[in-house]
Amino acid sequence: MNPHFSATRRVLLVAFASLIATTRALGQTAAYPQRPIKLIVPNAPASSLDTIARLVSNLLAPVLQQAIVVDNRAGASGALGVEAGRTSAADGYTLIVASSSSMTVAPLLQRAARYDPMQDFDFITLLAQLPNALVCYPALPVHSVAELIAWAKAKEGRSNMASAGIGSVSHLAGVALQSAGGFQSLHVPYKGGSQGVASVVSGETDWVLTPAPAAMGLVAAGRLRLLAHSMAADTQPLGDTPAIAQTLPGFEFSSWIGLMAPKGLPSAVSQVLQQALSQTLQQPELRKAFEPHGAVPSPGTPQAFREFLVQDIERNRKAIQLAGVQPE
Repeated sequence: MNPHFSATRRVLLVAFASLIATTRALGQTAAYPQRPIKLIVPNAPASSLDTIARLVSNLLAPVLQQAIVVDNRAGASGALGVEAGRTSAADGYTLIVASSSSMTVAPLLQRAARYDPMQDFDFITLLAQLPNALVCYPALPVHSVAELIAWAKAKEGRSNMASAGIGSVSHLAGVALQSAGGFQSLHVPYKGGSQGVASVVSGETDWVLTPAPAAMGLVAAGRLRLLAHSMAADTQPLGDTPAIAQTLPGFEFSSWIGLMAPKGLPSAVSQVLQQALSQTLQQPELRKAFEPHGAVPSPGTPQAFREFLVQDIERNRKAIQLAGVQPE
């Protein structure tokens, strides 16, 4: 065979294969999505994660022109739901609502979390950042962070703190607050954020530092007293509510929510989702819906989301070591 002809043939074959791959990718972009999308929320209904996920999905569905079905899979600080998502088909029809609880805390503290957040998933975008809200039972004689600390110290360990469960964001945030404030409260873990917050409403527990979406509706109804938020001292995500850092300088312990997919998501599908979410997160309607929860829309690239998670894992690793929380 003529060597020149052979080389030319190889070049043509490579070019043809590349053209086929590009055509398929474009076709997949045009076709996706063709059926309802399942959105795994690794938390209980009415939890902060669930609240934000439903606000986003309700406006994302019309943009994608397809139904989005929320599938709540609570347990092990989100590890059970994330694992269910990890083993799903990487076709864009199963997506995972990731959070600081499931992707940062659970892998560090839960043996049930057998996944690697940096290696086992494809990143799509960060959805929102949100503060934790420090709330207490309205009948308590406290109206500020300083008063809560003084009251808890006077109780000499007889006060108690609710959480969404051992290793949850509310657990770690509460332990970090106690460490920073130099006081102790008995930890009372519940099975999910909504149950933990409900225990404070009923007076079964005294206080909780919980993701804001789980508490702000109850604050507005007068069933919880809002004392402070957990973002930086110079921010105001919850109106004129002060930051904990104004009383305890340097204290910051907030949450985030993002969207991931099982590893191997086709790039064309990822691009469709990124564009649709960018459009959704910029809608004034969504920003208005986020405001009562203190959530700040945070769209970005998959790489920016990945870098953000690296930093969050390290920040929480240090907080866990400081708090002395052990893996379970």
